Amino acid sequence: MKNLSLKVPDALDVKLRAVARKRRASKSVVVRDALEGYFAGRYGPAPHSVLDLAGDLVGCVEGPGDLSYNKKYMRGFGK
Repeated sequence: MKNLSLKVPDALDVKLRAVARKRRASKSVVVRDALEGYFAGRYGPAPHSVLDLAGDLVGCVEGPGDLSYNKKYMRGFGK
């Protein structure tokens, strides 16, 4: 097994120590598990838009399709 040395901010070290204590494991084990999870795709990059987050909900509601530009639906809005 190879050695890796890295510096982490104090706040991250506090979180890392808490997780290690909770799991009754060393910080090295927690970091290795996190890296394995990242490379396996479980912790990949976060979605970049609302559509990425809620794309499966698009089109699941029925109703008038012209709410954005029909002025009759905007009467009294904001009052």
